[in-house]
Amino acid sequence: MGGGGSRGAVYDGAGPAWSYSEGMSRKIATADTVTREQLNDFIRDRHRAIVITTRRDGGPQASPVTCGLDDQGRIVVSTYPERAKTRNARRDDKVSVLILSDDFDGPWVQVDGTCEVIDMPEALEPLVDYYRAIAGEHPDWDDYRAAMERQGKSLLRVTPTRWGPVATGGFPARLA
Repeated sequence: MGGGGSRGAVYDGAGPAWSYSEGMSRKIATADTVTREQLNDFIRDRHRAIVITTRRDGGPQASPVTCGLDDQGRIVVSTYPERAKTRNARRDDKVSVLILSDDFDGPWVQVDGTCEVIDMPEALEPLVDYYRAIAGEHPDWDDYRAAMERQGKSLLRVTPTRWGPVATGGFPARLA
């Protein structure tokens, strides 16, 4: 009996618990408190996230997104006006963004903030800034701008108001 799971994990067949083989090192969970500047540094090179908004009935709605960080330290997400996250953020501007690392086992942080929804035509230049934050210079900015206008894109801009520690998963320190 066996299956997927953490590196070095072995299913002992006795129930749902996983145990580590003798000699396997255990990854210890971390939770590092950071300043706003450190938060921005952490987010700047990470572009995978989950935006969490509130549905009309009060329940959470989560959307995987690509995000960037603008020059004012706001998290920016390109979207469409008819998407659930956009509709929800218009109704209730309180959102959370879970910033993930490219490596699934890497560090992450939850950022809570207020969200501004920007639609065309006002969204055009902020969408250029969004692209630059993620991918650098575009080979044809006129073409990019035309595509954004044609698609009727919107931009979510989240101003952080609080954030949790930058964390990693793993065992509690008492099990080191």
